[in-house]
Amino acid sequence: MTEGSITKKLITFAIPLFVGQLLQQLYNVVDSVVVGNVLGKEALAAVSTAGSLIFLMVGFITGLFMGGGVIIGKRYGAKDFEGVSTATHTGITFALMMGVALTVVGFFATPVILGWMGTPENVMPSSVLYFRIYFLGGLGNVMYNACCGVFQAVGDSKHPLYYLIVSTVINTVLDILFVKFLGFGIGGAAAATIIAQFVSALLAFIRLTRVDGPHRIYIRKLRIDRETLDKELKIGFPTGIQNSVIAIGNVVVQSNINSFGDVAMAGCGSYFKLEGFVFLPITCMSMALTTFVSQNLGAGQYDRVKKGARIGSIISVSCAELIGVLVFLLAPILLRMFSNEAEVIAVGTRQARTESLFYCLLALNHCLAGILRGAGKTKVPMIVMLSSWCLLRITYITIIVRIIPVVNVIFWAYPLTWSASAIVFLIYYFRADWIHNFAKSGERA
Repeated sequence: MTEGSITKKLITFAIPLFVGQLLQQLYNVVDSVVVGNVLGKEALAAVSTAGSLIFLMVGFITGLFMGGGVIIGKRYGAKDFEGVSTATHTGITFALMMGVALTVVGFFATPVILGWMGTPENVMPSSVLYFRIYFLGGLGNVMYNACCGVFQAVGDSKHPLYYLIVSTVINTVLDILFVKFLGFGIGGAAAATIIAQFVSALLAFIRLTRVDGPHRIYIRKLRIDRETLDKELKIGFPTGIQNSVIAIGNVVVQSNINSFGDVAMAGCGSYFKLEGFVFLPITCMSMALTTFVSQNLGAGQYDRVKKGARIGSIISVSCAELIGVLVFLLAPILLRMFSNEAEVIAVGTRQARTESLFYCLLALNHCLAGILRGAGKTKVPMIVMLSSWCLLRITYITIIVRIIPVVNVIFWAYPLTWSASAIVFLIYYFRADWIHNFAKSGERA
């Protein structure tokens, strides 16, 4: 990342990330397609609550690992290979601990959180079963993301893709086998997902124990270096808090959607699955920018950082808006993947056509946040996104839904809050002394 064509480096790094994220997104989508078409709309509604709850439980931990990736990237760019090794072993050891914690907390907290979300009684038993089985695979989920963070920090986005291809095939085959042919129901869909996640985590971990580089894992060295962990948490903790609080905001949004019944749940859930694909190029370029910025700051190449930030943002915003236009036009056709019921498709289409033309703002938010995280400035994205995507969004929905009790009101919460955060990010990014502080942060790091 510290030499050669910036555009080529960003795109060639982001493409494997995109394909890998695409395959990972297929986990829940395959669940929804199989469950919706085999078990019906109530089962689809149960699975459709997945995004908010999973992000609530997993988001904090993955946010913490963001700090490890930034530290590894800066040390790798500075050619501090001993530091890379220490940060890698610390991060993986911490991931093992957090994976076990997620499994325990997720299993026992699921009924309580689903109750807070106002999950309808006819959907509750299936939702509890799905999520309890899903969180039994918490260790696999966390370990895969931690290992991928190490690969990405040193500029390797290809190997995680290879492992995801294998695990996605396993997930798809097992989903069809467990749900359609063996009749395991919604629990079978969750079991297929966690088996696939463990496979991808195991493959990624084994690769790290054999790779030729400073990020190689040695089992005997798996321990936590307190000083390194403190640095990783200092950067990662704000992102973890941000993810968790935004997830709580999403849970509030989901609870309001739930109040409109299982048709709204299934329709919005189907759209959120579709939207997950839309977000992929956005999040992948953001991740590429984080790695690019961290490595080039470590190497002291500040002009390259500024140029890369500009190029990556333009690519992401343009791509997002093109996708948004396609989603606006093709929403009814795309949503039929998840359900053939006209009411469900109608709700999902209304949400798609409310939000899709504003995807450019979402891309801008993610790119600027990714740049700042790569520079170690994780508190800024945390404050901006918590203020807009959580507090403002919850306030808007809480007040307006009571005045206008229509589900479309909830849909407008997203473009409104994306606009607010984009304005704040741009003001911060272009203030007079920001670039100077950017360089200083790199020198201190």
